[in-house]
Amino acid sequence: MKKMTGKNTLMLFLTAFIWGTAFVAQSVGMDYIGPFTFTCVRSLIGGIFLIPCICFLDKWRAKNDGAERQKKADRKEEKKNVILGGICCGLALCVASNLQQIGIQYTTVGKAGFITALYIVLVPIFGIFLKKKAGVRIWISVAISVAGLYLLCITDKLVLAKGDILVLLCAVVFTIHILVIDYFSPKADGVRIACTQFFITGVLSAIPMFLFETPRLSDIFAAAVPVLYAGVLSSGVAYTLQIVAQKDADPTVASLILSLESVFSVLGGWVILGQKLSIREIAGCILMFSAIILAQLPGKPENKEA
Repeated sequence: MKKMTGKNTLMLFLTAFIWGTAFVAQSVGMDYIGPFTFTCVRSLIGGIFLIPCICFLDKWRAKNDGAERQKKADRKEEKKNVILGGICCGLALCVASNLQQIGIQYTTVGKAGFITALYIVLVPIFGIFLKKKAGVRIWISVAISVAGLYLLCITDKLVLAKGDILVLLCAVVFTIHILVIDYFSPKADGVRIACTQFFITGVLSAIPMFLFETPRLSDIFAAAVPVLYAGVLSSGVAYTLQIVAQKDADPTVASLILSLESVFSVLGGWVILGQKLSIREIAGCILMFSAIILAQLPGKPENKEA
């Protein structure tokens, strides 16, 4: 197991904070522009921001790892994977982000944060279809998360609210997004894939933006603060922090810290927007967060060599 340093922990904690409070920015942004416009603009900003980050990381890696000559064939293959991975990730991110953005209009940011975080439980379940075994602990996590989801979202009429359904679908698509990243990230630079996916998401979101919304520069400038927060900090800064921090961090511990975004989303909605949760909803949050933590706990190795 890799040893976590204080710097790694701080960067991951900051990433979780930015992602969690970004739900507030996404909610506030809906007061000025439509969901497709918000996703389009934030994604393009995130992609533009990552361009200088790529240059910085290239220099940082060259300084720390030493410059390595790469064969022309290897560069061509990596470039191909960056483009293909960016397109696949961008497609998934576009669907997930827009589902989340639309859903936030009809639910609280706290609920949205916890429901979105279900991807941590869903990833190992989807992994079964990729011939990756899920242990008993995962199924216990699923049962707990379903109970938490019931308390958090199901009303007295035993139905899910519109916003909760959309965010739940968003969590499913984010699960696909994570599995796609898992496939392509070993084949190419993660930050370059992220940069490509943001531009793909922005361009694709522009289609429904012009079809179903009336984007105006005045409205976009009015929403400048939440859009810039979501684009620069949530997409650009937080993703880069995650990449750098996880370079020398244990992935299990890193996931636990990053899952705190759900807690920060509740705190952000309460402190900034005045959105409060009932006792029943708080109990649901606690159950879902417990399921997230349980799903990320390391299992026993099959043998001593493992």
